[in-house]
Amino acid sequence: MKNSIGREIPQSVDGIDNIVPYQGEWAIVNSIKSGSSFKAPQALKVKPVDHVKVCDNLEECLDKLELHDGMTISFHHHMRGGDGTIVPVIESLAKRGLKDITLASSSLTGAHEPLVPYVEDGTITRIFTSGCRGKLGKAVSAGKLKKVAVFHSHGGRARAIEAGRIKIDVSFISAAAADEAGNATGSWGKSACGSLGYAMIDSEYSRQVVVVTDNLVEYPCLPSSIKQKDVDYVVKIDSIGDPEKIAGDTTRITKNPMDLRIADLAAEAMIKLGYVKNGFSFQCGAGGASLAVARFICDYMRKKDIKGGFLLGGITSVMTDMLEEGLFDLAFDVQSFDAAVSKSIYGNEKHIEISASQYANPLNCDCMTHKLDTVVLAALEIDTDFNVNVLVGSDGNIRGASGGHSDTAAGASLTVLVAPSIRGRLPIVKKNIHTVVTPGASVDLLVTEKGICINPLRQDLKDKLEGSGLPIRDINELAEEVERICGKPEEPEFEDKVVAVVEYRDGSIIDVIRKVKS
Repeated sequence: MKNSIGREIPQSVDGIDNIVPYQGEWAIVNSIKSGSSFKAPQALKVKPVDHVKVCDNLEECLDKLELHDGMTISFHHHMRGGDGTIVPVIESLAKRGLKDITLASSSLTGAHEPLVPYVEDGTITRIFTSGCRGKLGKAVSAGKLKKVAVFHSHGGRARAIEAGRIKIDVSFISAAAADEAGNATGSWGKSACGSLGYAMIDSEYSRQVVVVTDNLVEYPCLPSSIKQKDVDYVVKIDSIGDPEKIAGDTTRITKNPMDLRIADLAAEAMIKLGYVKNGFSFQCGAGGASLAVARFICDYMRKKDIKGGFLLGGITSVMTDMLEEGLFDLAFDVQSFDAAVSKSIYGNEKHIEISASQYANPLNCDCMTHKLDTVVLAALEIDTDFNVNVLVGSDGNIRGASGGHSDTAAGASLTVLVAPSIRGRLPIVKKNIHTVVTPGASVDLLVTEKGICINPLRQDLKDKLEGSGLPIRDINELAEEVERICGKPEEPEFEDKVVAVVEYRDGSIIDVIRKVKS
């Protein structure tokens, strides 16, 4: 069957219950009446009065937990490329002979490539996540995971947990500081990572919760992102990871002339459309070009004495500088993209840590992404219907993340994509793309080095930019031009087997990922 954007969706997928094809940005959300559905029950954390939470090591903690084959365990990815918690836990579970584990990590990075053998031997048989990269992404693409993986947005993950779609047996939450009762934070300590926004919902809905820390402090640990009422055990280990690897090259403002041109065009378009004004809210991705847009926007705000309302999302040091300067009133932080941000979230009362549910869950009363005025996002591929791929590479292998892409694109009043038309001799603007993560209806502008494409659904934007002097392009003509330059690249071949489904933020299936032919 085909969903509303024409993607072929199987009527059934082994291990996936109730396949619902994507029907539109708001179709499912608008069909649910307030009070007609209910959140999943939260586990009662009843313990004896003399219960001791602190364990001297991971093995002692695992001895005390209720573990079984087929269980679901969760982790967060706030340490990003420096994470040092997931792999040791999986190794310990494998040594105990546990099998058929569902790994429900908020995202997976290159730091998790050592998990591949545990996928191959059946220790891990299913993955729920926002992203997957490197050798682990290739292993999933090659069909080595026994059961179908599920990729969801950050808001979609919060929805799935709150609705009981993902039932977590044990959540392991790494924290930069924690006390003996389990109050924990990521905002200070030798492994400070900033916000623990993705772990908050895990702590509330998991049947068992373990805080893992390399910094056990006196009670109470303040501020406490994770609350003692939700925590069963606290484990002290030598290191939860390397905070120097939280940030990467993608979280620095680009110096590439082409990317700077793209960023300049995007900023000019936002300004001419009237979105950069007193009180406006803003989010940008952590990519170099996206951050460069922020820099150009800041220059304009200083010149015109404009003060914004709030910053949102994955917060970088570029954005904390904007907050410190007073260009924006507040920053709402679900994920800190570099270790420097932790100092801001700890010391600045206007830098506010929020949960993934408050950030982007489409099934709550008023998530923050629905209050966004503007968002600037990147892309791996864009088709001529403005559908976006941020998950699957040109070789057909999984190598990216859904993240908050579809959440912010749907919620913002103006969604701007910044991307080169060609990357490494490969076309980025194409007639067809491998995998759709964000539907074209959510995208308003595509800005490339060759000009700006306006979604035909936004005639109002086209009218405003006519006569602006900006290079406005038709996306179909741009795709044809790019194809003439690059030629038609050889496309990867896929088998019929579905190795992963891509959930839209409301839980419907927007696309599937098939096994890459050897």
